Amino acid sequence: MIITLKKDAPKGEVEKLIGGIEAKGLSTNLIEGASYNVFGVVGDTTILDEKVIAANPVVDNVVRVAAPYKKANRVFHPADSVIHVGGIPVGGQEDVVVIGGPCSVETEEGLLEIAEGVRDAGGRMLRGGAYKPRTSPYAFQGQGSVGIQWMAEARQRYGLPIVSELMSVEKLEEFDQNVDLIQVGARNMQNFDLLKALGSTRKPVLLKRGLANTIEEWLMAAEYIMAGGNDNVILCERGIRTFEKYTRNTLDLSVVPIVKQKSHLPIIIDPSHATGDWRLVESMSLAAIAAGADGLIVEVHNNPECAWSDGSQSLKPDRFKTMIKKGRVIANVVGRGM
Repeated sequence: MIITLKKDAPKGEVEKLIGGIEAKGLSTNLIEGASYNVFGVVGDTTILDEKVIAANPVVDNVVRVAAPYKKANRVFHPADSVIHVGGIPVGGQEDVVVIGGPCSVETEEGLLEIAEGVRDAGGRMLRGGAYKPRTSPYAFQGQGSVGIQWMAEARQRYGLPIVSELMSVEKLEEFDQNVDLIQVGARNMQNFDLLKALGSTRKPVLLKRGLANTIEEWLMAAEYIMAGGNDNVILCERGIRTFEKYTRNTLDLSVVPIVKQKSHLPIIIDPSHATGDWRLVESMSLAAIAAGADGLIVEVHNNPECAWSDGSQSLKPDRFKTMIKKGRVIANVVGRGM
């Protein structure tokens, strides 16, 4: 619900109105303007009667917001949010940020070699799965805490903030202490206990869209994190499940301008999981930049033929470098750096 106050409304009366609303268990976000003040009401606003509120002499207008998400809604936060990850800004009109690295952290030596290739190619952050959600219980599940420590070593050696996927609340403290950008995978997008726990930290969160979730459901997942007090959320489109068989998933690039319209949160694209085919990653990356994405997260491996997971969708460092070189041209066209 959005409440617009009349010009020069008495401060005491405004505080009385806000106090009455908050007494019902709702929270308010005040936006002060030159002529009018507007505040949004967050929570179950069905308990409020907008006609009663509109009758208040300090109120100019009352509008119910159709979207159930409030903190992630651009209506309440008109300016683009810029999320800082290890000192690197993501969002707004900042440079398009490219994240690269292996699907799984396999060996320390291999990770360090890939990290060097990512840095030399122009990548700004290093991704790597230490705890891996796999469809088969017999597949490689990751190196766990050891993998996190290897990533921390790569960060120290090559100056790349690290991105890794959190699987459970029990590992939150480990990630909060060691990981620069905590990833919530597609399968956990609606793991509400995990989302609530992430609201208690201030560490940036990369929230991937679920396999078959709507944009509104995705933004509501972000709302769970933000409602807990953590506004440092970056959205990630990684393709959705459709009837198409030529790609691993269907990359919904239309989501970029839609999210930009509906929300102030940054959005990045994962062309690797979306397509499942390294031959399609470059073209989809360039298209994502043209669509206005704030970044890319791309799987990179120095020997994808022998990768322990997802080698078929991984770029070799030289192809990753070529992709970034082309991406800079597209970014320049749309008025961004890279």
